[in-house]
Amino acid sequence: MSSTTDSTSTNAGAGRAESTAPTRVAATHDFTGKLRQPSLLPRVHDYVAWQRARRDAEARGEAPPQMPDWAPLSINLDLTTACNYRCDHCIDWDILNSPIKYEYEKLERAMTEMAERGLRSVILIGGGEPTVYPGFESMVRHLKGLGLQVAVVTNGSRMDRIANVIDCFEEGDWIRLSLDSGTNETFEAMHKPKKAITLDEICAAIRPLRERNPAPLFGFSYIIVWEGAEREEGIKVIENIDEIVAATKRARDAGFSYISLKPFLTRRPDGAEVMDPEAAKNLETTITRIRAAVDEAKQFQAPDFKVIESINLRVLEEGNWKDFTLQPRTCHMQVLRQVLTPLGLFNCPAHRGVEKAKIGPKESWSSTDDKTLAVRETEGILQRFDASHECREVTCLYHQVNWWIEDAIENGGELEAGVERYDAFL
Repeated sequence: MSSTTDSTSTNAGAGRAESTAPTRVAATHDFTGKLRQPSLLPRVHDYVAWQRARRDAEARGEAPPQMPDWAPLSINLDLTTACNYRCDHCIDWDILNSPIKYEYEKLERAMTEMAERGLRSVILIGGGEPTVYPGFESMVRHLKGLGLQVAVVTNGSRMDRIANVIDCFEEGDWIRLSLDSGTNETFEAMHKPKKAITLDEICAAIRPLRERNPAPLFGFSYIIVWEGAEREEGIKVIENIDEIVAATKRARDAGFSYISLKPFLTRRPDGAEVMDPEAAKNLETTITRIRAAVDEAKQFQAPDFKVIESINLRVLEEGNWKDFTLQPRTCHMQVLRQVLTPLGLFNCPAHRGVEKAKIGPKESWSSTDDKTLAVRETEGILQRFDASHECREVTCLYHQVNWWIEDAIENGGELEAGVERYDAFL
């Protein structure tokens, strides 16, 4: 969980802005470092070789080679759109509680198919609350039976369901709770649970679970919201900068492995998730307050408890977040990481549920009629989705990865192996 240097200053293509200084990020957010792992790097090498061959063929006016039958290395799997909270700051509020559902057997088949084609990790997350899905527990056990790394992002309301599967988590797996507050009062005001539950009750469940199985990490997720932030025009959200320190102490005392701090995101009319710090009433003062609170929170770090700052938070503080909106035309990460939801298969968490980012239907990876349906659909979106335009206001977490791979394709940039971290989450 230690910080590593993640520089964005390498010249990786025309039109790319140069950052004025390296951005330091936690290892868990260093996606280029993850893809350099010897266990994952061969897929990157193969993808780069295919892209070079495809571009060379097109330059000669020849038919390009088809993309091999790869599954992504990592997926976000939204088990459901149903949610038992009504969070004022929810980025996916407009797709919640859809009547569209999975057929469980098809979903199991999709996971098995993807695992056979190279899938390494699954994050159960999404536009709904995964633990309210009736097949949550059996799906966790199915994924672990396939030998996959598994993570769960939950609102903490159904810790009994986490407890029912805690035995099957291993080292490298993790469970993260979206809590965003340091007091019961702010928790209630921000999350508006449909059935009464307090922050105290949720946090009290952590230490007994860790005593039963100390292998997985438990994270306390904290979205930082500032005055002036809006979920959509006219819908204000509750500021919580002043509770960062209290939340950090609470997380440490409750037995969490870390607290993850990230800035509030909003959704543009075109569907993209964006960071909009300029909506803050006084941006400079807001950033100063955040920095002071984070620095104070770090006093609670210990060998078994970390304070992790997201890439977005780092670039917000450094003032270079707009550099991270300058993308190459091709988003290479959409081959390596995808989002499967009841609404369909999408190319990125930042475009979950957005039609232009849809790779294919939810059955794409479970189709019995065409086992390569999702592969062909992925190849299609590589051609039609122009990230330099569609993501032009997205502060992209995969910014450096995309330019690193683009440089390797266009300029023969090095793809050297790094340290094995046994972390396949992208």
